[in-house]
Amino acid sequence: MRTRSPHGGRHELGQNFLVHTPTLTRIVDLVSATTGDIVEIGAGDGALTARLAELGRGLTAIELDERCVARLRRRLPDVRVQRADALAHPLDGPVVVGNIPFHLTTPILRRLLERDRWRDAVLLTQWEVARKRAGVGGATMMTAQAAPWFEFALEGRVPARGFRPVPGVDGGLLTITRRAASLVPTAERRAYERFVRDVFSARGRGVAQILRHVDGASRPAIARRLDAAGVARDRLPRELGAPQWAALWRLR
Repeated sequence: MRTRSPHGGRHELGQNFLVHTPTLTRIVDLVSATTGDIVEIGAGDGALTARLAELGRGLTAIELDERCVARLRRRLPDVRVQRADALAHPLDGPVVVGNIPFHLTTPILRRLLERDRWRDAVLLTQWEVARKRAGVGGATMMTAQAAPWFEFALEGRVPARGFRPVPGVDGGLLTITRRAASLVPTAERRAYERFVRDVFSARGRGVAQILRHVDGASRPAIARRLDAAGVARDRLPRELGAPQWAALWRLR
């Protein structure tokens, strides 16, 4: 079975190398606005790695493909190149950046949001994933669960032709920034995540009905809670912002 594309990528690793110069420049600009050492996920053929190395900051490049690792070590001797799986690496640098394998986007994001040593992330993902995580058109459950601790922003769209091999979908540039002050105490994070999951999963045509199914409170109690949180009764979970979620949790 053929596993390597004509461009050197391994299909089973989901490699789509970024060749879109404007996006490479944009990623470096976004990283330039941060401080501290950098961890790059999925360095691939090093197109982004070489640009990041020019920033003159500590740089660790993670790559699973042993052939790419060998080439990167020869080409960029001053970069710390590790053959490692992003799903197992500690991701402990202040800044995390990378062209995420599309088929691993969600598990890598989940792992990243569980780690506590980084401050800023600049990630290239599938376009729809980037839109959803940034809350464009409504927040997803994952975004709502993480919103008290992180801010998400959509920074641009990358055409499929900007990758080699060309994938079937466009890419999206997503930034994630850890909040200086969380909206919910970290000690309550697991309980808060369960609350958000329950709200997203419960039936109802608006948040007022949904909350009654979630915690069984009376209509007047739910109304007071929503008024205090500044949430209209017919709003849907995906329409709530981070401060509203935090208020609903605090006022439960």
